[in-house]
Amino acid sequence: MQIVIVDSSRVVLQIIASLIEPRGHDVHAFTDSAQALDFLAATPAVRVLITSLEVRPLCGLELCWSARLLAEGRGPLHVITMSSARNVRSLAEALDSGADDFIEKPPSAEELNARLRAAERLTTMQEELIRLAETDPLTGSYNRRAFFNRARKAAEQSRRSGGVSAILLDIDHFKRINDEHGHDVGDVAIKAVADLISGAGIAGRLGGEEFAVILPGCGLSLALARAESLRVGVQALHIPGSKGPIRLTCSFGVSSWVDGDSVEALIKRADVALYAAKSGGRNQVLPYQGHDGVAVAS
Repeated sequence: MQIVIVDSSRVVLQIIASLIEPRGHDVHAFTDSAQALDFLAATPAVRVLITSLEVRPLCGLELCWSARLLAEGRGPLHVITMSSARNVRSLAEALDSGADDFIEKPPSAEELNARLRAAERLTTMQEELIRLAETDPLTGSYNRRAFFNRARKAAEQSRRSGGVSAILLDIDHFKRINDEHGHDVGDVAIKAVADLISGAGIAGRLGGEEFAVILPGCGLSLALARAESLRVGVQALHIPGSKGPIRLTCSFGVSSWVDGDSVEALIKRADVALYAAKSGGRNQVLPYQGHDGVAVAS
């Protein structure tokens, strides 16, 4: 488990590190609380923050509060505060500032490692709850809500550095697959398509047999090429059915970011292109066409 320790004394940092490193933990020690916060922001794998209340330039309570706000977007983080002056007020202030636990300084090896074991159990459980809340149970892809959340973050980061594009795809004649081969086979087909697109970008199942992929830093031309590659890949799938192997095809709609855009508008335009692809014969890739019939690119 990766752990950040913050204290103004390098001696204290060395003592605490010596207590927990033999247990296999990776320790990152800081005397500067602002630098520690920056490291937490850049390293989502950190699961525990241990900080003294007496640190600078951010005091321990400020660091707790800032780290807790940061954890809302980076994943589970267990915050343990420590102080040589243990009193009810310090404990209450620490917990009110976002700390999960409080220990005296210097802690004993037995107590500290027991609290870290508890922290590992809690963060593991939180990670599993987040996974269950964000993933589609059949495919393991992002569900609709999580997909849009990830897409908004990607768009915010990428629209200034090369644009962002969206691909919407839908399994052709899916009802026929369910009717002729059963819903179990239909589920296998859905999962096979989800597995195929999982490495293409930020992929999610929007519902039924419809999927979406966000491509950060990708303009329309490249997005169309990616979609065509996925179309060919889907066409090569062989799904075992009750009457022999089933060949799948998908229709694709592609759109690219424009000035003043939103993720919802980006997806809506891809949906319009997808509808055109299905109406025009299926098993094809079409870009969104503006009112003048010209593909709209970023």
